[in-house]
Amino acid sequence: MDKIFKLILVAVSIVLGYLCVQSILIPIKFNEEKSFREKVVIARLADIRRAQVEYRTAKGVYTNSFDTLIAFVRQGKAPIILKEGSLTDKQLEAGLTEKEAVRQGIIKRDTTYVSILESLFGKNYPIDSIRYVPFSNPLTEFEMEKGELTSGAAAISVKVVEVRTPYTVYLNGLNRQEIINIVETQEKMNKYPGLKFGSVTEANNNAGNWE
Repeated sequence: MDKIFKLILVAVSIVLGYLCVQSILIPIKFNEEKSFREKVVIARLADIRRAQVEYRTAKGVYTNSFDTLIAFVRQGKAPIILKEGSLTDKQLEAGLTEKEAVRQGIIKRDTTYVSILESLFGKNYPIDSIRYVPFSNPLTEFEMEKGELTSGAAAISVKVVEVRTPYTVYLNGLNRQEIINIVETQEKMNKYPGLKFGSVTEANNNAGNWE
């Protein structure tokens, strides 16, 4: 009986030791994978932001459609001003403007157009994939909203956009309890439980919540 009891104690000790080690390793491994995935998701969000800013510059508004945004980037052209020559300090002091200098042929300014896709990302960038959240399974699109806010006493209209994805999408497949824990932590602090840039409730200059 003593031998059996000792064997049981050894087995229990091994199990408890294993559980203790796992309780330490699981959060470490989770945070390592979470950090890796977030770097990739943030890079994708930054690309969407660049595309939205370019769209806003060209159209005056943001879009809440990835089909529209992708078509704009793929097919659109961006103007580039080629400059040859510049005004000297003496010419500026004399009141010569750039427009007049161009008219007189003192300096040259030519406008050419380049592909938005190439200028923003490079011609081989897989623009069709920009809509999808990396690591999502099944493949999931980012949530994207646009809006319009009134700012200041002068009631200035401000166009806004928000693009986001929750932890549960891009951390899918990792430890379920760890995901629940970070979601609860963010919600207790009244913060979005995931990654996003911009806001449809306040003008924040398209800031990312990771910045």
